[in-house]
Amino acid sequence: MRGKNVFYSSVLVLILASCATTKLSRTLSKKIDSSFYDNQFTGIYIYDVKADKVLYNYNGEKYFTPASNAKIFTLFAGLTLLSDSIPAFKYAVDKDTITIQGTGDPTFLHNYFKDSTALKLVEKYAKINIIANNTTDKRYGPGWAWEDFDAYYSAERSAFPIYGNVVTVKNEEAISVQPAIYQQKIKITDNFYGRDEYQNNFYFRNDRKATTEIPMIIDSTLTATLWNALLPNKVSLIQASAMRPNSIAYSVASDSLYRRMMEVSDNFLAEQLLLLASSTLSDTLSSSKARKYILANHLKELKQPPRWVDGSGLSRYNLFTPMSFVEVLTKLYKTIPQERLFHLFPVGGEFGTLKNWYAGTDKPYVFAKTGTVGNNHNISGYLLTNSGKVLVFSFMNNHFKKSNDAIKTQMQQTFEWLRDQY
Repeated sequence: MRGKNVFYSSVLVLILASCATTKLSRTLSKKIDSSFYDNQFTGIYIYDVKADKVLYNYNGEKYFTPASNAKIFTLFAGLTLLSDSIPAFKYAVDKDTITIQGTGDPTFLHNYFKDSTALKLVEKYAKINIIANNTTDKRYGPGWAWEDFDAYYSAERSAFPIYGNVVTVKNEEAISVQPAIYQQKIKITDNFYGRDEYQNNFYFRNDRKATTEIPMIIDSTLTATLWNALLPNKVSLIQASAMRPNSIAYSVASDSLYRRMMEVSDNFLAEQLLLLASSTLSDTLSSSKARKYILANHLKELKQPPRWVDGSGLSRYNLFTPMSFVEVLTKLYKTIPQERLFHLFPVGGEFGTLKNWYAGTDKPYVFAKTGTVGNNHNISGYLLTNSGKVLVFSFMNNHFKKSNDAIKTQMQQTFEWLRDQY
């Protein structure tokens, strides 16, 4: 008798679960069929981790412009290829000379990280040789908007970044500039801030109170100038060295870099993270090599391989499917403890780019990455339901003419329904 009761209970559980899934599918389909989603391209893919079940799929296998959702793949690359600390540079020592080679570490004297590992390690040597041209990447990614050259989110990529490759201007009690070599050179204006397109001439509007970051044009001359301002008459940039830098110096904890990249959707950190990942594969830095390696060796099972062309998602050449995002997010969830993993993502109502959206009633329930470029807004990540389930989701909206807030409002209503009803 007991065996029959167990059997009937199991059948009842399956029936109830099936009914819940059917209700979810019908409700979401009704939402997507509304006129709000007319004249745009929408995709939703939702997966229940513990049940190992796809709960809903609407255009999940179609390709979308991901914007900064591409950073989820970049995060995966970092977590897969890097150790728990960021490699600051490679080096070799010969008597009073140290030769160092860039790994792409973006944290050196960065306005947020303020890491000085490189400076502290090399300053005791009489002669410092820097190999800073060991990258095949161009300063901009493919498909980036040319007119964004002086926008804070479009800093140039390089093998050995310094100061985040930007000039930082603060207007508090007085105007301060970092790096200091531009303190007397920045031009104060009444109606313009930014930079000349082809020269490092910077402008700052005198009534602007917020901190402004303006990308520098990075070349060997500027790199040498910035280093020699720190260590006068010690630093030389070289093309190659008889000594092969094999030792590695480390800077910040890797999770701190991942978290900052995801928190504010920092494009520069994302681009440099792919270069860092490539430094574990070769002395020549190549974000393309890192992307290809990850796809061929760690994500070869993806049902729809993406067109992945940069680390940040700035490029409109990128093409990803909602299903692929869910597959990668699921791999991360199954290999990284939940507390650590969720700590790397913006948190609904509390943290990062989700601070003003998707707030929980008594605790957070959305941990996810947004992605926004003109007429496109996406979000992919994890949703915790009131019943304790973990849902991995990707909700992508392309080619709409509504406001971003209107799109977010609709998604928020959907997420709240999922949280409360499933």
